[in-house]
Amino acid sequence: MRRLKWIVFICSIMLILSACSSGKDETIKIATVTTTESAIMGNMVKLMIEHYTDENVQMINNLGSSVVVHQAMLNGDANISATRYTGTDLTGALGQEAIKDPEEAMKKVQELFQKDYDQTFFDSYGFANTYAFMVSKETAKKYNLKKVSDLRKVADKMQAGVDTSWMNRPGDGYKAFVKEYGFDFNKVYPMQIGLVYDAVEAGKMDVVLGYTTDGRISSYDLVVLEDDLKFFPPYDCSPLATNELLKTHPEVKKILEKLVDKVSTEEMQKLNYESDNNLLEPAVVAQRFLEKHNYFDDKGGE
Repeated sequence: MRRLKWIVFICSIMLILSACSSGKDETIKIATVTTTESAIMGNMVKLMIEHYTDENVQMINNLGSSVVVHQAMLNGDANISATRYTGTDLTGALGQEAIKDPEEAMKKVQELFQKDYDQTFFDSYGFANTYAFMVSKETAKKYNLKKVSDLRKVADKMQAGVDTSWMNRPGDGYKAFVKEYGFDFNKVYPMQIGLVYDAVEAGKMDVVLGYTTDGRISSYDLVVLEDDLKFFPPYDCSPLATNELLKTHPEVKKILEKLVDKVSTEEMQKLNYESDNNLLEPAVVAQRFLEKHNYFDDKGGE
């Protein structure tokens, strides 16, 4: 009888331990990629949640790409993505063709994330981090460059530095660009996206392909050329969250909605500049922005 009681006791302990180990982690985990922009927005989301709730919030920083973030969400290693882009997810995680109309792209992305992954892709923060050709102020003035089509008259004399991954992108990559705009550059140099700004600022490149919210546009006083043929698809930025999290913590949905349309492309460029050029920590940049706009006030962000 004593042996039987001991066995029952041991089994009870094992069941309790098993129940504890299988319990769900209630931590809200925010994933960011290795960009200043993602770090700033991730901290902004974190600070908002911490202000409006008592939940434990953890940052999962510097994930290598949107693909890695997407997998982390599917694995349950994260339940909020701080920065997701319509153009990237449409052709990446969702496996669809590029859509050039911003509203149509957003609608499609939101619909498919609900259907395919049980996740909510929120409306945009208000900014789009889209590919854009840019030149120095001197070059813009010399050739009277305001839009991409203006490059046609001088492109055969120009050296262009572009993101390596852009060269072979289907739909909105190098070959499609040449076909759409009807001109090519004298030479095209694939390089890491972070190097293109230094290259044009140093005069090693005449024109480069960068991102519209990059803080170095202001640092180097570059001129962004208008994509007058609307070649590049929209890359509107939004937070994304699992529906499981939003069901368990419905207050998180309201908090994320407070940031919709609150950060313009120009504002995001300035925030990136504060971190990249003035060397402020992304968390500091995020907090200053929220305090400036009273988002820590219960009436703020409404």
